[in-house]
Amino acid sequence: MSASNNSHALSQRPRRLRANPAIRNLVSETQIRPEQLILPLFVREGLTEPKPINGLPGVVQHTSSSLRAEIDRALEAGIGGVMVFGIPNHRDEVGSEALNPNGVLSKAIRDIRAQVGDRLVVIADLCLDEFTSHGHCGVLGAPDAQGNASVDNDATLEIYGQMAVVLAEAGAHMLGASGMMDGQVAATRRALDAAGHDDVSILAYAAKYASAFYGPFREAVESQLDGDRKTYQQDPRNARESLREIKLDAEEGADIIMVKPALSYLDIIHQASQIVDLPIASYVVSGEMAMIEAAAAQGLINREPAILEALASVHRAGANIICTYWAIEVAGWLNRR
Repeated sequence: MSASNNSHALSQRPRRLRANPAIRNLVSETQIRPEQLILPLFVREGLTEPKPINGLPGVVQHTSSSLRAEIDRALEAGIGGVMVFGIPNHRDEVGSEALNPNGVLSKAIRDIRAQVGDRLVVIADLCLDEFTSHGHCGVLGAPDAQGNASVDNDATLEIYGQMAVVLAEAGAHMLGASGMMDGQVAATRRALDAAGHDDVSILAYAAKYASAFYGPFREAVESQLDGDRKTYQQDPRNARESLREIKLDAEEGADIIMVKPALSYLDIIHQASQIVDLPIASYVVSGEMAMIEAAAAQGLINREPAILEALASVHRAGANIICTYWAIEVAGWLNRR
């Protein structure tokens, strides 16, 4: 049979829907909008000029003035929101600066809200790791016979509740409950409601893994951690424990579910989107960004399409919201299309 006759035997030609850019755009299943992007921001107390972060091109620890400029860029780009992390000068065993209404994080939240009002969602990180001298996400209990101390879950919840109220009163629209303590969503919700902040939302880190991809972030927040967080963050080998905690956080009153990291956990993002009727967020973490940036800098991959492909995979897996250090840049690419 000739090639011509053989071609007539084809009843299905999927390539027709890939024939040109207009058709491909028409039938595309995944389209990211700038409003779905969240930009993480680091604010360092006492800085006189922005401090670049190794491995994260374009990402810095901000001063008050550079923070204002970055917020202006975020507004102009039309992204959905910012997630703010504060790095204080003073750290102690209990993270007391987290409760300071005039501390670095509260001040940053207050300043951003004064600048943006409700034009941008302002999310405050609700965790103690930036504020503790030992770098853990909670307070430590009494040491055991070998001198080792572990995080005291319930004592930490008390502090989270107090911190939540401080941040809500500073103006946060939403709190990123990222500490991975059992019951943190319920404790936070109770504290907020009791203080009259029932309109403040909770972005619950229900599936946060003890990942190897957090390295540059640890530099960004000047982490004091010696050891690991494997007793409270989840095991990368497991899925069921994450799905269990996603359901628990939804039952406790979470408004949005976070999966972190993103690119190594697309299966968890997808399963999360199937088991709860809440928006799903995911965080493309510092190490994931650094890998793409390093490969692009070596000329091994084409940077812009690689970034867009990575973010599309996160959205396609089921994340309505993507937290990424590329938020402003990607929004610019999307806006020019």
